[in-house]
Amino acid sequence: MILFPFYDYWWLYAGFIAFVLIVLALDLGVFHKKAHEVSFKEASIWTSIWIGLALVFNYLFYLYALHTFSTNERYTSIAGFDPDSQAKASALEFLTGFVVEKSLAIDNIFVFAVVFAYFGIPKAYQHRVLFWGILGALFFRALFIAMGSVLMQYHWIVIFFGALLILTGIKMFFAGTKPQNLENNFVVRQLKRIFKVHPKIEGQKFFLKKDGMMYVTPLFLALIFLELSDIIFAVDSVPAIFALTKEPLIVFTSNIFAILGLRSMYFMLAGVMDRFAYIKYGLASVLIFVGLKMVWLNDVFGGKFPINWSLGIIASLIGSSILVSLAIDRRNRRGAH
Repeated sequence: MILFPFYDYWWLYAGFIAFVLIVLALDLGVFHKKAHEVSFKEASIWTSIWIGLALVFNYLFYLYALHTFSTNERYTSIAGFDPDSQAKASALEFLTGFVVEKSLAIDNIFVFAVVFAYFGIPKAYQHRVLFWGILGALFFRALFIAMGSVLMQYHWIVIFFGALLILTGIKMFFAGTKPQNLENNFVVRQLKRIFKVHPKIEGQKFFLKKDGMMYVTPLFLALIFLELSDIIFAVDSVPAIFALTKEPLIVFTSNIFAILGLRSMYFMLAGVMDRFAYIKYGLASVLIFVGLKMVWLNDVFGGKFPINWSLGIIASLIGSSILVSLAIDRRNRRGAH
């Protein structure tokens, strides 16, 4: 049973989308109207704000779910239905989904760094590229989630994506740490064939008209590459959150909140990413665990692996990989001196 079916709660989706658009408009039109290099302090403040907004939403969602489950006959008529327990479980599913999506987004951050370095995007213009990139990512995530809410009703689809997550996690676990080189990347080569590329960056412009011809700037190429990269990442991240909850509303809101804070998290971590060399093992372990939930653990636990256990396991995997990375980095720095 879907607790928040779209045909009854479409207005919640509409209200949430309106909130996101207003926040994004304020972000670009007020707080980042003028191009500038985002400092670590500014990025840290915005990261805290985005996480804080997600936690406030989580609490408000719990209160709303509790009220709805306690007063709506749709739920009160179900034998053995406990409004408080179900409201807490729904809120915990949102929190777990947010943690998973936020953790998996770290992979995006490494891609951001590689793309910006390759196309030579100045730090002052990186926020603009990420803003429009994430705006596009919101659209594609919404599309994938809508498709997933339909496809994940079929057991064989669940098994397929579960196996895909396990294989992706194993591949990530044994992948090397050699930096990516985009020079021979297929997507980059095709973009340069399709578009007339202006060799220089002209301010914040994505397009440039010169001598009667329209050119795209390196900012536009970086934007398209980031957009395509996010679509690839979504193939893993969207099924991963559907393994935690079957509620499209929870999948949608937690996913969007995780993406909204991705820009500030990038600027906060951009200068220290080399210190988290072992976090990929934590991310790989999370993908393997979530995949196991889809293909095995949920069935073992009567169709639903306990969500509080999931949150604890995922937080432990990510947290331990961060602590190991920092400890080894500190040891290496001491050895260098």
